[in-house]
Amino acid sequence: MTDGPIIPFDAQCVLCSVNARFILRHDRRHRFRVAAMQGAAGAALLRRHAIDPTDPDTILVVEGDHVLRDSDAVIAIYVGLGWPWRVAGAARLVPPWLRDRAYRWIARNRNRLFGWRSTCWLPAPEDAARVLP
Repeated sequence: MTDGPIIPFDAQCVLCSVNARFILRHDRRHRFRVAAMQGAAGAALLRRHAIDPTDPDTILVVEGDHVLRDSDAVIAIYVGLGWPWRVAGAARLVPPWLRDRAYRWIARNRNRLFGWRSTCWLPAPEDAARVLP
């Protein structure tokens, strides 16, 4: 396992857990790690960056002291996955205030739009080492 960026996510949110699975599946270099906010590592990362783990309003990409959030985090993830996903970097041409507004609307409405799981998503055995407890 690498010491690369960590992405805390909501393992009960359908959109968030689908995104986590997508990242693990398409991250051929195994650069990213994910941490469910329902677990100790994910909750601690969110708290450290002043986000309530019981009601997160953003996505983070944390690498050491460097933190990206909102649309910058989403873009960094997809660019980090390599080709063809890196074309998402073109979204940087959209002003941050506009793309963050769209991101925040989706984040606030994610459970209503995509659903909610009664139990947390669990990784496939081959991905377990990249999912922090």
